[in-house]
Amino acid sequence: MTGEFTEIPVIDMAWPRPRLTEAFRRAYGGTGFGYVVNHGVAQRIIDDVFDASVRFHARPLAEKMEVAVNEAHRGYIPLGTSTDVTTELARVTRPNQSASFMMMREDRVARPDTYLSGPNQWPDLPGFRPALETCVGALSGLARQILGVAFEAAGVTDPDAMRPFDEPTIWLRLLHYPPAPPDRPGDLYGSAPHVDFGALTLLAQDDAGGLQVRTPAGAWVDAPALPGSFVVNVGQMLQRMTNGRLRATPHRVINLSGRARFSCPFFFDPHVHTVVAPLPGTGTPRFDPLVFGEFLRAELQAGYEAHKPRTAGRLSS
Repeated sequence: MTGEFTEIPVIDMAWPRPRLTEAFRRAYGGTGFGYVVNHGVAQRIIDDVFDASVRFHARPLAEKMEVAVNEAHRGYIPLGTSTDVTTELARVTRPNQSASFMMMREDRVARPDTYLSGPNQWPDLPGFRPALETCVGALSGLARQILGVAFEAAGVTDPDAMRPFDEPTIWLRLLHYPPAPPDRPGDLYGSAPHVDFGALTLLAQDDAGGLQVRTPAGAWVDAPALPGSFVVNVGQMLQRMTNGRLRATPHRVINLSGRARFSCPFFFDPHVHTVVAPLPGTGTPRFDPLVFGEFLRAELQAGYEAHKPRTAGRLSS
């Protein structure tokens, strides 16, 4: 099920469970991406979070920098400060041409034994926090539902497979991509070719276009906006948990629309203490176990200025 494809499949959450499970097995065992429709998340919730994103990104840079991303990976990530240097899919030397605001789980205080624990940073912007928190609540419920179907589609037999997601690592990212310049160099991306490192990604996007998914032969297939849908894809941790039965697929963003592009990806991942390994029912293990938090720390330190180890004489992040 890893052959070539020319379009992204559509999966209807209202289908009967046997049909839904088989559709997941085919889509995520091959393409690794799908449009999920009839998902039950009200359009108003998505509209509100896009409105919050547009208003936030329209603020002066100095105001956005008041909530600059911190070591707990919460806050504003300015243009040109993240680079997919760990990708094996392209030679990437230029930072991603995007800016974003990152929200994660709202911890009242940071837990010293838990990587990326802490409270969120909130801008002084009316309606911003409620819009994001409402969105996270709705998408967390949908992600759990999708993950249950995904495990079933992969043949997972472990009754405790969902336990690492009882207290998940969650991320809601409000992304703003400026238009690519007409004379764009070939290695300048909105988001360089990469695979997501977590479990599930649920993406809401505007109609500017620019998202592309790579086929096994190296071709790039457009994934434009489909009204009323989320683009859902598998990350590396879910690929490992399902022993490769579900596929983490490379993708990229190049904004050639001539206008700003906005998207709101939601990432639903296991708790950072989770030892990620192939689950029972998925066959002879093809992946070695790893601790998600340790993997995550290495990824963030490689890709983000805010997570670079500090200079000698100061504590590392």
